[in-house]
Amino acid sequence: MKTVRIGILSTAKIGRTKVIPGMRQAPNCEVAAIASRDGDRARRAALELNIPKAYESYEELLGDPDIDAVYIPLPNHLHTPWAKAALEAGKHVLCEKPVALTADEAQSLLDAAAEHPKLKIMEAFMYRFHPQWIKAAELVRSGAIGETTAIQSFFSYYNDDPANIRNRADIGGGGLMDIGCYSISLSRLIFDSEPERVAGFADIDPEFNTDRLFSGMMDFGGRISSFTCSTQLAPHQQVDIFGTTGRIQIPIPFNAPPDKPCSILLQDDAAGVIETITFDACDQYALQAEQFAKAILKDTDVPTPLSDAFDNMHVLETLARSARLGEWIAC
Repeated sequence: MKTVRIGILSTAKIGRTKVIPGMRQAPNCEVAAIASRDGDRARRAALELNIPKAYESYEELLGDPDIDAVYIPLPNHLHTPWAKAALEAGKHVLCEKPVALTADEAQSLLDAAAEHPKLKIMEAFMYRFHPQWIKAAELVRSGAIGETTAIQSFFSYYNDDPANIRNRADIGGGGLMDIGCYSISLSRLIFDSEPERVAGFADIDPEFNTDRLFSGMMDFGGRISSFTCSTQLAPHQQVDIFGTTGRIQIPIPFNAPPDKPCSILLQDDAAGVIETITFDACDQYALQAEQFAKAILKDTDVPTPLSDAFDNMHVLETLARSARLGEWIAC
């Protein structure tokens, strides 16, 4: 087998506009089917995206023996149940972040995955596959900015649509779950460790009961990562990584455009310069799909193990608890 035949569970916008086009650029991936609980919607999406098969239920797609793996862009509360169902059906799984609503639920998915050791399962944090993040991590590891001791990140957009899944508390909506999870993930990636304690602050929307603004601090043994995310602020994103002799700035850390070059800034105090490092245009969704499929085809470990998804969810859940209690909480 030279390509992995992938089925898409749901016609969610991120799948239609970002992930499926990216998968099609991966030489080892084939988007073979799409499913929806609404048969007409599945057929329209299949026609629009030129996907060979359309199914009017997720169960039908999972029962197709010609499908090797599934991508799950369903609402957050459906991630773990359908990831488990896909594993039971013998399919490899690429699941949108966060994979679960709680750390306990993430652990249950880890347990389910352990029962299917031949199947690959990975959380879809696409940003980690972009060359700008690979380079940033390399610069930190090499000591290019000295001892890295602080990270600041910001991620926001404006969405006050009551019908939007991101504004529904009962299915895992809110800023921390949707975009704050990136700041947690990148902090753990750059510091290459887990926080010892965290503190969170949330402003809750009185209508939606979701966090429309969340700020957090994570203490990695004296190294601090602070972040703010919001679902009701002007759109903006940026990450700054600070060291004792320099700084790395990533101006478009999460939604890097697939058709334009990206740059990061490297401040070197010793040399007294700020260097712009530019990367050719690339699609981080394509890179993610290619690496996921490579693990399947070569039977190697996925780039980011499912245990990382559990660890990220544990920190996220602890931050949310800290915001409710108004105090630092040990992780």
